[in-house]
Amino acid sequence: MLTYDLEARGGLSLYEYLYRRLRDDILSGALAAGERLPSKRALAEHLRVSVVTVEGAYQQLEAEGYVDARPRRGFFVSPVDRRLPAAEAGPGLPAEEPPRAWRLDLKSGRADPSFFPSALWARLTRQVLSEGGHLAPVPHQGLPELREAIARDLRDFKGMAVSPEQIVVGAGAEYLYLLLAQLLGREAVIALEDPGYPKIRQVYGKWGADCRPIPLDGQGMNLEALYASGATAAHLSPAHHYPTGIVTPIARRQALLRWAEEADGIIIEDDYDSEFRFTGRPIPTLQSIDSRGRVVYMNTFSQTISPSMRVGFMVLPPRLLERCRRELGFYASTVPALEQQVLARFLSGGGSGSWYEQHLSRTRKKYRLRRQKVLERFALCPFAASLTDRGAGLHFLLRLNTEEDDEALRRRAEGLGVRLGFLSEYAAVPNPAYAHTLVVNYAGLDVERLDEAEALLSRVFLTR
Repeated sequence: MLTYDLEARGGLSLYEYLYRRLRDDILSGALAAGERLPSKRALAEHLRVSVVTVEGAYQQLEAEGYVDARPRRGFFVSPVDRRLPAAEAGPGLPAEEPPRAWRLDLKSGRADPSFFPSALWARLTRQVLSEGGHLAPVPHQGLPELREAIARDLRDFKGMAVSPEQIVVGAGAEYLYLLLAQLLGREAVIALEDPGYPKIRQVYGKWGADCRPIPLDGQGMNLEALYASGATAAHLSPAHHYPTGIVTPIARRQALLRWAEEADGIIIEDDYDSEFRFTGRPIPTLQSIDSRGRVVYMNTFSQTISPSMRVGFMVLPPRLLERCRRELGFYASTVPALEQQVLARFLSGGGSGSWYEQHLSRTRKKYRLRRQKVLERFALCPFAASLTDRGAGLHFLLRLNTEEDDEALRRRAEGLGVRLGFLSEYAAVPNPAYAHTLVVNYAGLDVERLDEAEALLSRVFLTR
């Protein structure tokens, strides 16, 4: 008769413990295939438990296929593969490295979290939760109210006459890059600015796209190299290139549109951080002067509201919109309904000027003051050879007064708890001209700690 020490069950119920012991005996071969189990009453009397306990264990074994119940005959062990002996212990899973706490981080291009409108956002969130609209399903392209709000904002502040139906909302820029890669197809040849934002080529490359780095000249993506590349699509940031800050003038923009028409290609206009322009008038988007439907416009709210939101959008021309719905419409929306509802209200509400517009105005003023103080301070540092600032964006280039290798500088900086980003890191094709140049992201730099920042950098560059 089967005998088990029921006192060793710990916190398990009697039937659960009995089920597990019987299952283990079946898997180990102690109970052979075809062997008949004791009757429920006999095993209950032997183990001094209720028949209900044994019945529960047998029923669970039957439900999972370990035993077969035969009418008026009882329960018989089913044929199953025996449990293999445990493999020898390997090296174990690698531990996940926790995010490092930097004493100074000039590489991360993250917005200052203190600028986030927490009180208003909480109030709008409570409104949405109380009305229950966040429980409704969201269409593939995003909540209609949010797409309408985005279309109004693009019309009022970017001069873009787009329909809400053209807008696709997604969980950040990287997700939208992946959608575009699928939309363009594996046969696409994509021209990328070089130097440029590394994640763009990483995402396209992981999808399997053929990426061609195109060098920049003083006006943006070099046209001669673009024509020679055989590209069928070009991903660029004409309003304010990251990291060089180059602004593509109107003549070059028109030439890029001519290339797209002649090559039957698509231009992906990545309008990253264009909202933060501190001198002159806003630069019109490439999409706003595109009369032939060749431009896909992309932007996110990561810099203007919060990077943790992971909300971005793209505006598809009609030639791609139908294909997107037909080929990619099976994807569910990747942004929770609650966040979309709250964001829609933030973009639309607020009286004469939306809350978003008011928030942007306040944020620009704060960043303008921060930028001025940081530029003035860095220009006087002994390690600074020159500054390149285009009056826009949340970063600038700092040419270093050193001949030391970028990698050696980076390692020394990390040893001091300083995170630096060098222009050479953004290049797919190495170029000596990019050496000894820092990409300084100042959005998260506390102006009250500029003395500490300068002291740390002086130790990195051995000027103190």
